[in-house]
Amino acid sequence: MNLMRIGRPAVIAIAAALVLSSCASNETPASTGSDAPTESTLTGTINAAGASSQGSAQEAWISAFQTANPDVTINYDPSGSGAGRETFIAGGSDFAGSDSYLNDDELAGTFAACAPDTTAVDLPVYISPIAVIFNIEGVTDLNLDAATLAKIFKGDITTWNDPAIVALNADAKLPATAITAVHRSDDSGTTKNFSDYLNQNAADVWTEKPADPFPYQSGEGAQGTSGVVDAVTNGTGTIGYADASRAGDLGVAKIKVGEEFVGYTAEAAAAVVADSPLVDGRADNDLAIKLNRTTTDATHYPLVLVSYAVVCTEYADADQGALVKEYVSYMASEAGQEVAASAAGAAPLSSDLQSKVAAVLDTLK
Repeated sequence: MNLMRIGRPAVIAIAAALVLSSCASNETPASTGSDAPTESTLTGTINAAGASSQGSAQEAWISAFQTANPDVTINYDPSGSGAGRETFIAGGSDFAGSDSYLNDDELAGTFAACAPDTTAVDLPVYISPIAVIFNIEGVTDLNLDAATLAKIFKGDITTWNDPAIVALNADAKLPATAITAVHRSDDSGTTKNFSDYLNQNAADVWTEKPADPFPYQSGEGAQGTSGVVDAVTNGTGTIGYADASRAGDLGVAKIKVGEEFVGYTAEAAAAVVADSPLVDGRADNDLAIKLNRTTTDATHYPLVLVSYAVVCTEYADADQGALVKEYVSYMASEAGQEVAASAAGAAPLSSDLQSKVAAVLDTLK
């Protein structure tokens, strides 16, 4: 059964229910007479791990999918992108959620869950802005350019009334409070995307190439997205970076794009992805995206992440592969993207990218 075709009425009904009432994860949909959704025959358990940025979206996706398929159980551990890929490579999970696509060394290795002599691919399922969150007493609005942001997180700027910050915020009363810059302590695709933005736009300051580990011995480390948000919330003079869905009531900085300071929106993040090519030199069915973050178009928000479902092209256990295919197909479907947008403020995949993901999923075994 292909959920996107046969199960589509159920999925659309669930998406609406999630927005209105946050239905429970194993609640059976009510019958509505002739329009009642087709009863699901899917059974089994999916275990997955990875990007904490996907956390809110995964909660919503799991709720919707389990409601439509009450004999399926899905477990997602938001352990971080690096840990998620390691777990998947070792065979401890059925797929990985990752804000970093597989690197060349990982692709050259073997994947324990995959059939012999097959590999894994990266499929975009979640697009989201990265918010620069802050907690500074008396400050509600903050403008930052890439060079200043890089100097803050590298430890070169240490107080909030530093002349470089003041120059960007003429109307703000910036205190002499010490800056505590909070970064991810775990291997994180969000860190890699944040570093990539700084390296592309302020390479003379942020000289380290993007990678999942935070590259400098500065600031304060915190585990996972929730750890960064908690540290910024509970600290004084703090700043951090996190998936925008987790910004909550914290202050969020605007970043300089061209000659303007731009706040994040899902639409502005999606525009950057739409203007970015696929990574060169990879298999045709691998949809890793090389994000172009140097735009000067103020309708774009270049501090964005694309989060992937890392899946086998063919699973050693064909039945498990079929179940993973159904769930990931739902995540990437129009209905699944609507659920992620409602639950996590994600930017839906473009119709073109959605079609490319669906085409690859059709070939999975």
